[in-house]
Amino acid sequence: MTTRQLLRCLTIAVVFNLPAPAAEPPAPPRPRVRELGVAPGVFAPGPLNAITDVPGVKVGQTTLIEGASVRTGVTAILPHGGDLFREKVPGAVFVGNAFGKLAGSTQVEELGAIETPIVLTNTLSVGAAVEAVVRYTLDRPGHEDVRSVNALVGETNDGGLNDIRGLHVRREHVLRAIESAADGPVAEGNVGAGTGCECFGWKGGIGTSSRKLPDRLGGWTVGVLVQANFGGVLTMAGAPIGKELGRHAFRVAANDPPDKGDRRDGDGSCLIVVATDAPLDARDLKRLAARAVFGLARVGSSFTNGSGDYAVAFSTAPGLRVAHGDERRRPRTVLPTDAVSPLFQAALEGVEEAVCNALLRAEDMTGAGGRSVEAIPVDRVREALRKYNRIP
Repeated sequence: MTTRQLLRCLTIAVVFNLPAPAAEPPAPPRPRVRELGVAPGVFAPGPLNAITDVPGVKVGQTTLIEGASVRTGVTAILPHGGDLFREKVPGAVFVGNAFGKLAGSTQVEELGAIETPIVLTNTLSVGAAVEAVVRYTLDRPGHEDVRSVNALVGETNDGGLNDIRGLHVRREHVLRAIESAADGPVAEGNVGAGTGCECFGWKGGIGTSSRKLPDRLGGWTVGVLVQANFGGVLTMAGAPIGKELGRHAFRVAANDPPDKGDRRDGDGSCLIVVATDAPLDARDLKRLAARAVFGLARVGSSFTNGSGDYAVAFSTAPGLRVAHGDERRRPRTVLPTDAVSPLFQAALEGVEEAVCNALLRAEDMTGAGGRSVEAIPVDRVREALRKYNRIP
C-alpha cells in the first residue's frame, strides 16, 4: 500500500467512523543459535545468556546509521556501576594476532588493572574514543586531581560498509554509550561497534553469551561479548556451514567478481571481552583471555595475517578491586590455579556461542559505495545442521 493510498483509507475511516487498516506486523527477530536447537558446550548459560549475567556488568551501545554511507557505532562495557577509576578491577589482555589497535593494553599488561569502561568502535575512531573516555573520567565527581587515565579502547575495521574515513564517531557518541550502559539483555547483530562488521563473508556484529558453572565447580559465571568482524571457514556445532553454503576463506572461484561480500582471504578482526565473578588475579585472567581467543578456532577462524584478535578479561570479585593510590597491604582471596579449568571451558563455549549469535542476529545491510552484505541465511543453516545431525 502506497503512502497516498494509506492516507486515503485513514481519511475514509475518520469520515465514516470505520476502523483504520491494520499495519503489517513487524518481521520476527532473527534467532539466536539456541533457538535453532544448538547448545554449544557442556555448561548451561546464565538467565540472559549474555555478559550481563555477571553481576554488576553493564553494557551500553550507540548505533550510527546515517544516509547511505555511515554504518558504525560504539559499544561500552562497564565492569561495575561505581567509580571505576577509584575502584579498579583486576584485568588482563591476550593478543592472538596484533594486526589491530587496542589502546591502553600495555598498562593493563603491566599493572594488571582496568580503570575505565572498555570501549569498542571502528579502527579510525580509536582516538576519538580515547579522548571521550578520558573526558568522562576527568569529569566525574572527586576526580579533580586526576592527571593520568588509561583508557582501554579496542576496534575492528568496518570500512567495507562504513565511510570509515569520515571519522563519524565523536565524543558524544562514546559518552552516550557509556552513560546508557545497563544490565539486562544485550542487543546483538547490527548494533553499536558491530554495526558495520562482517563475519565469514556474511553480516557480522555484536554477539554475547554466558555460562554458569555448577555449584560443585564453584558456581561462578563467565560472560562474553564479541565484536565479530573476521573470516575463515565457518563451523557451527561441528558442522561445516561455510563449506556447505559455499562461502569461506580461500575458496577457489576463479570466475567470481572481485567482491561478492565474502572475505576469501579470511582477514578481519575480533575483539572479545570476558567478564567473570570468579576471584582471579591478573595472571589467571590472562590465561582466561587466551582461552577466549582460542575459542574463535571452534567457529573456524583462520587467524590470518590481517586479523586483529584480542581478548580483554576482568574479574568483578569485590575483594579484588584495587583502590586508586592505596599502598596498604591487604589480604586477597583468589582461586588456585588448579580450580580455573572449568572457567577456561566456559570461556571457550561462550565465545563459540557469542560469534554464532552475532552472525544469526545480524541483518542484511547496504552501506558505503552501495555495497551490500547479506545476513547468513537461517533456513540454509538449519538444513546444514540437520544434514550433519546437529539438530532434529
